[in-house]
Amino acid sequence: MSAVEYRAILRYRLMIPLFPVDEPCPVCRKACLDSFGEHAIHCKELPGFKYRHDWVRDVLCDVLKRAGISAKKEAPVNFLTDPLEGRSTLCPADILVFGWEGGKHACVDLTGVSPLVGLKDKGFVVGQAVLKAEASKVAKHDKACRENQHVFVPFAFDTFGGLAPDAVRLLNRVQKVVNSNSSSLKVSNFVFSRIGFSIQKGVAAQLVARLPAIAL
Repeated sequence: MSAVEYRAILRYRLMIPLFPVDEPCPVCRKACLDSFGEHAIHCKELPGFKYRHDWVRDVLCDVLKRAGISAKKEAPVNFLTDPLEGRSTLCPADILVFGWEGGKHACVDLTGVSPLVGLKDKGFVVGQAVLKAEASKVAKHDKACRENQHVFVPFAFDTFGGLAPDAVRLLNRVQKVVNSNSSSLKVSNFVFSRIGFSIQKGVAAQLVARLPAIAL
């Protein structure tokens, strides 16, 4: 991570303004490009929107392979469905982990959200956004996976590095595999450290790409 990226992610995490003033997003023109950078890393119409998702996916796949777990990213499965459309979306699994549970392959689906969703609401609860994202993914894909003899594993994370329960369970299991293959204390937190860093690296890169030159 470069010095510029480090400063950007530090300011984002401490909620120190990154942009000079609130102004309309120049791309989608539907929301405010807020001074704290929230819209800048969540606008689906901004170039590079999937960068953070794809970066974390690539790192997770690398972690699995380093642990000796057979996995493939962007694996075609042809049965993931959209309940609203009632048909296959022909969407590949972000990561397909072979023989993950009871001999069944696991479709791992990554999704990143802002931890500040609902902050202005009276009922705001810390960590609620990532839990809702996990539940939404389960409702969308779990049934189709089970019907096709696969396991569905949602991997929801927020831009502050928070992880949903299913993501934590997956990483804990991978960490146990890593620990069983090495007695070095240096790898005791290898899995969570790499994923946590990849999330922050992805967010930082998106912020820096949109910061005005004067802020760099």
